[in-house]
Amino acid sequence: MDVRIEYIYQTAKGVQTTFTSETMRVAKAILLAEDIEKTGRVKEITFIDDQDSTWTIKDLRKYMKGIETEAHDVTVYFDGGFDIDTYTSGLGCAIYYQQNGKSYRLRKNALVKELNTNNEAEYAALHLAIQELEFLGVHHMPVTFIGDSQVVVNQLTGDWPCVEEELNRWADRIETKLEALGITPEYRSVSRKKNREADHLASQALNETEITSTIELNQ
Repeated sequence: MDVRIEYIYQTAKGVQTTFTSETMRVAKAILLAEDIEKTGRVKEITFIDDQDSTWTIKDLRKYMKGIETEAHDVTVYFDGGFDIDTYTSGLGCAIYYQQNGKSYRLRKNALVKELNTNNEAEYAALHLAIQELEFLGVHHMPVTFIGDSQVVVNQLTGDWPCVEEELNRWADRIETKLEALGITPEYRSVSRKKNREADHLASQALNETEITSTIELNQ
């Protein structure tokens, strides 16, 4: 979950003003708020999430304690590749998350043969990633999905219409799955260069190199 900090600051002479921070992850917000409190000049600190709900620092600590053993702070990179000569598709995803105070990266790819276009492959790669989130036990939290397909990202955010019947079915399938898991998605479009890891996984799948791995990352 991402939140922003709002607090009332008071000078030694009693002059007050309100500060609002940028949006950040809960763990970072708690750390900064604790440091701000040490100044002794903060009268009130509240946290506001992306649903405009307000939290106290006590509430946020309880929230973090509750999800500590679950995968959280999840970011997903996804990409799909399509070989028009063989009508095969390579799907790839890389999932970064926190669990039990540690950072992890999960990589997964798949080779599929029932798709007909590159856009379908992109949607299928995202669907593969969501399946992996379900296996991880991710539920009822925000997740950031990053891909280099403007079609997928803009259609799922509603910025572009989804008029192709097959793509519309993929979009419905994905939205239904996310709703069932209680996942609130945030979609971001990046260049292929910035999506290199997922792109490479998709290419490996097309070359029939299967990848399924999870590693702990150094902090």
